[in-house]
Amino acid sequence: MSAARYIGMEHVARFFFGVSGNVIALFLFLSPVVTFWRIIRKKSTEDFSGVPYNMTLLNCLLSAWYGLPFVSPNNILVTTINGTGSVIEAIYVVIFLIFAERKARLRMLGLLGVVTSIFATVVLVSLLALHGQGRKVFCGLAATVFSICMYASPLSIMRLVIKTKSVEFMPFLLSLSVFLCGTSWFIYGLLGRDPFIAIPNGCGSFLGLVQLILYAIYRNNKGATAPAGKGDAVAVDEVEDAKKAGATVEMAEAKTNKVADTVADESADDKVAGQV
Repeated sequence: MSAARYIGMEHVARFFFGVSGNVIALFLFLSPVVTFWRIIRKKSTEDFSGVPYNMTLLNCLLSAWYGLPFVSPNNILVTTINGTGSVIEAIYVVIFLIFAERKARLRMLGLLGVVTSIFATVVLVSLLALHGQGRKVFCGLAATVFSICMYASPLSIMRLVIKTKSVEFMPFLLSLSVFLCGTSWFIYGLLGRDPFIAIPNGCGSFLGLVQLILYAIYRNNKGATAPAGKGDAVAVDEVEDAKKAGATVEMAEAKTNKVADTVADESADDKVAGQV
């Protein structure tokens, strides 16, 4: 096989995995639509957290910036999906701000200010102070750090699955999509010899695989359940509190029964003594 033909096949394969990564990532970006439709209907954010949407917004902005031709050549597919993701996540954040209570709204505005500041700093530094490879490395490192943070966010869900031995809070299709998306972009990065795409998405592929393994292990277990709509940490705490409360009730009942038996015995002894 000639070198030109090999390079041509490599480009075709890279384009294929880039397009498949776009499609799967779009599904992931749209997956919270049900949650936000519920927020709109109830006109309340309830116990949902807005933090993941701000963090995903920052990741999309940085990745879209990294994929631009004057920052990282031949990565336009990275910009297309992350630019789309930025718009979708911005809509989520706006909806959350509209329906959140005052305290949660102020917290979200503060976090949105941090997201905007970080992105603006990266853009200004890369445009005004860096050029060529230095610009690519700087923007790539920034995008990599926040991509890994985004992919690591399901760790709390995985901990909950192990704790409760239930996959109630970890939908199979979402876990499969995370795995396929991470794998597609990992291969895309490898074929393009781009570590800033391969490394974070390799981590995402691995974490998605771990989620699928956990699903296979616990899919038939009912486990301990927690109320829907709570945060992961709250759910775990409630499960543990329920267990502790149950143990406390059992201990109290045992003590009550013991006291009752003692009183009954003493009453019987007194009755016998009176008869004597």
